[in-house]
Amino acid sequence: MKSTRARGRPIRRVLMTTDTVGGVWTYVLELCRALAEAEVQVELATLGAPVTPMQAEAARRVPGLRLHESTYRLEWMDSPWADVRASGEWLLALEDRLDPDVIHLNGYAHGALPWRAPSVVVAHSCVLSWWESVLREPAPARYARYQREARRGLRAVDRVVAPSAAMLAAIERHYGPLPTACVIPNARRAEDFAAAPKEPFVLAAGRLWDEAKNLAALEAVAPRLAYPVRVAGETRHPGGGKAAQARNTEPLGQLSPEALAAWMGRAAIYALPVRYEPFGLSALEAALAGCALVLGDLPSLREVWADTAVFVHPEDLEGLTAALRRLLEDAAHRKHMAARARARALTLNPRRMAEDYLRLYATLWARRVRPLAGVALGAP
Repeated sequence: MKSTRARGRPIRRVLMTTDTVGGVWTYVLELCRALAEAEVQVELATLGAPVTPMQAEAARRVPGLRLHESTYRLEWMDSPWADVRASGEWLLALEDRLDPDVIHLNGYAHGALPWRAPSVVVAHSCVLSWWESVLREPAPARYARYQREARRGLRAVDRVVAPSAAMLAAIERHYGPLPTACVIPNARRAEDFAAAPKEPFVLAAGRLWDEAKNLAALEAVAPRLAYPVRVAGETRHPGGGKAAQARNTEPLGQLSPEALAAWMGRAAIYALPVRYEPFGLSALEAALAGCALVLGDLPSLREVWADTAVFVHPEDLEGLTAALRRLLEDAAHRKHMAARARARALTLNPRRMAEDYLRLYATLWARRVRPLAGVALGAP
């Protein structure tokens, strides 16, 4: 894989933003590793929670990756706009100093900055679509400014990317038409997820306090199953609250990526009965580890997995029970579904993802498309 820049030297340097919590960090490191193989250096600017020692070590293992750390509040947090403005000034100073070929943003508001280099925003999720899917109502009025700032950023960049067409449609529904947009699926390295001898239990992972993950559904159906249901993830809410104590499932707590991969290798089934999921990286990881998949019946997950997973409506406890029972009790069917899921997962590989981004970067550079005039972030 080569880094290409049409009609000139190769793409050499990308300035990328990330937060440090959840799937965005995982996606960013995977993409950075794949870009490094194409001799592209990534300057990674972190926002939000501080980088943990484990994350810093993972970043150090990526050739050429350099971290630029901050703890500015993210645009979806409470009262973030002073920090959004300050972080925008910091990012523009980084562009001045580092002279990147491309700006790759994993948030919305900073798309409205007056970037010199071509700019890309990747739409991983958003408050408005989360609220609509999880709470079944429009987001409250306090998010009007978030919507306005996100719309300005989305319309100012040279390209908007989403990991699924379903997520792209949600972005257009909430923020208006996007003149230039495309889908590039997320990816994971197969070698990080080896299947071990399978054991008869169901595994799930996610923040236990996150209503979108719908782990309460597994808590409800676990007594109806003859085998354990084990759940990995945070139990304490970042705001200080604590999730309801698990009574029927077995909590594994917060695991390192390596430990979670080992549990996936042992699990017969991975359950993700979510109400909201723009792509589903954990399902991809579990499929690579040889799990059969039982997923929430969402357009995004159907798009990614088609007929290689079992889908159940997030509120259908009877359907979830039946799906899990069948896979647990019918080993031949379970192995067949696991093999189909893994075959699909192998097509979602980092090399392919990086090639798609490199083609996009090169196209934007060749066109020399300049962003719309930057607008002041955080302005009332």
